[in-house]
Amino acid sequence: MQPQNPQGQYYPSTSNIHPAFFLKNYLVRKKIFSFLGSAFHIYDANGQVVFYSKQKAFKLREDIRIYTGEDMQTEVLLIKARNIIDFSATYDVFDPRNNEKVGSLKRQGLASIVQDKWNILNAQDQQIGIIQEESLILGLVRRFVTNLIPQTYTGTINNVPVCEFKQNFNPFVVKISLDFSQDTNNWLDRRLGIAAAILLCAIEGKQASA
Repeated sequence: MQPQNPQGQYYPSTSNIHPAFFLKNYLVRKKIFSFLGSAFHIYDANGQVVFYSKQKAFKLREDIRIYTGEDMQTEVLLIKARNIIDFSATYDVFDPRNNEKVGSLKRQGLASIVQDKWNILNAQDQQIGIIQEESLILGLVRRFVTNLIPQTYTGTINNVPVCEFKQNFNPFVVKISLDFSQDTNNWLDRRLGIAAAILLCAIEGKQASA
C-alpha cells in the first residue's frame, strides 16, 4: 500500500519518480544574469548537482522547467503559473516523466505583505499545508528597515513541521537550504517541496536581492 498524507490522498507510485527526489537535504542556488535571467542549481548534501533550471527574464507567466543537468536533456519537473503573474499567483507542479500533476503552491498575497505565506495544495487543489516565514517581526524588519536579514520558512502539514527553508544571504547569489529531516512520516512529496524552494528563490528571493 502506498503512504497516505493527512488528507487521506494516496501519493503516486514511486516507480517512475527520479531517485534524486528522495533525499533529505538539498541546497538551491540561484545565480542572477542581469537581463538574461537566472539559473538554479540544486545540490545534494555532498555538493553534487542533482537538478538544474534556467529562468528567462521578463516572462509574464512563469514556466520553470527542472532538468537533471545543465545539458537540459532530461526534464523531471515543471512549475507553471496558472495566470499572468499576480500578487496571489498559483503555481502548478507537474512531473513530466509520468504526466502527473504533483500539486500546487499558492501565494497568500495580502498576508505576504508583512509575512510571506504559501498554501500547499494536493493534486485535487485541496489545501494540505502551509509554508510560512518564521517571524512576523523579522518580516516587518526586512520589508521596512533592511533586507539584509536572511529568511527562514517552515513547511507544515496539519500544524506538524515537515520541512525548513533557510536562506543564506548574498547580494548576488540567493541560496536556500532545504531540510526534510522533520518529515519522518513522508507527508510532503519531495517534488513539491523542491518546487517551493525554487519559487522562494525566484519570487521571494527578490526581496533579498533588490
